[in-house]
Amino acid sequence: MNYFALAAVELILLGLLSGLAGTLIVLRRRSFFAVALSHATFPGGVVFAVLGWNLLLGQALFALLLVLVMTLLSRIPGQGRQVASGVVLSLGFALGTLLSSLNPGLGVPVEALLVGSPLGVTASDVGVTAVVLVLVAGVLAAARRPILFHTFDPVGFAAAGFRAWPVELVVSGVVAASVVVAMPAVGAILGVAVLIGPAAAARALTSRIEWLPPIAAGIGVAGGLVGLWASREFGIAAGGSVGLVMTAMFLVALAIRALLPRRGAGRSGAAVGAASAMGVPEAPGSHPG
Repeated sequence: MNYFALAAVELILLGLLSGLAGTLIVLRRRSFFAVALSHATFPGGVVFAVLGWNLLLGQALFALLLVLVMTLLSRIPGQGRQVASGVVLSLGFALGTLLSSLNPGLGVPVEALLVGSPLGVTASDVGVTAVVLVLVAGVLAAARRPILFHTFDPVGFAAAGFRAWPVELVVSGVVAASVVVAMPAVGAILGVAVLIGPAAAARALTSRIEWLPPIAAGIGVAGGLVGLWASREFGIAAGGSVGLVMTAMFLVALAIRALLPRRGAGRSGAAVGAASAMGVPEAPGSHPG
């Protein structure tokens, strides 16, 4: 399989992953958390590059550590997940920059952590992404109900006697794994856009929870392939091309939403969709619109 075919397969897998992890990020409003995590794994890749080991493994291990740190920081009274994400983002990126400056001979491999390149992915990168996609699908299928319950009714979730931290840990793990496997193709800067952009576009087009993942996956796959094609046809950077196409598709989705007639409040529609996805019967007359 040539490098262009590998890039296409990788972007298809990432598009499918955006339908799962990206939807989760958008629904739980964890975009900044994903951005912080993508940038803060920089030191792990630098350290493993210095040691001559696999960069992706270094980022994955550092992401695991960061998820645990964020979970602990967010439980401190008076602090929140956004504060924890900001602290970890600043620390991680500053540490990565410092380590990179102390080892200037590393060159391109470290730069690839920030910008990535779909045309530079290897068969092992594609294999890891496929494995993560299957694992994420399995985890979300198994934990679907508690995640939806906590997402749309955290007060009721706590009142029912459930603990929030296991759900937070599962969600953080899914986001971390997805962010890390996206880095070889699009790097830390564009990786989040590739994961979140399709889900955000899907969220603009529908408020039904059951429709979000397939629509996001379709947009993600189409955007990735169109961006890859454009990079070859016009001789532009593949990662940047994919990122721009994802942004354009999001703007088109917003335009479509503005032109279509409103059908009830988005939050109410989302709640109805979540109840349906969890198997909760809909109360008479509760459907929006």
